[in-house]
Amino acid sequence: MNKSELIKAVAAKAEVSAALATKVLDAALDAAVEAVKKGESVQLVGYATVSVAQKAARTAKNPRTGAVVNVPAKKVVKIKPGAKFAL
Repeated sequence: MNKSELIKAVAAKAEVSAALATKVLDAALDAAVEAVKKGESVQLVGYATVSVAQKAARTAKNPRTGAVVNVPAKKVVKIKPGAKFAL
């Protein structure tokens, strides 16, 4: 399912226009992205938890040349699915 299909599904379930569903979905996703960028976690109970994790600096090996490469520390987004996503 892509974004436009999700918007159509939300509009149908909520019985609103696709334009309104687009505004609401965009606003919700933007708010979640802003919170995660600030370092906060976003908890959608039963659905998912989105948070920021810190990956430590490490050394890696280039498989083609065998050269050792330093990989710097970085922040990554971590998504943990909730109970409603259990298959």
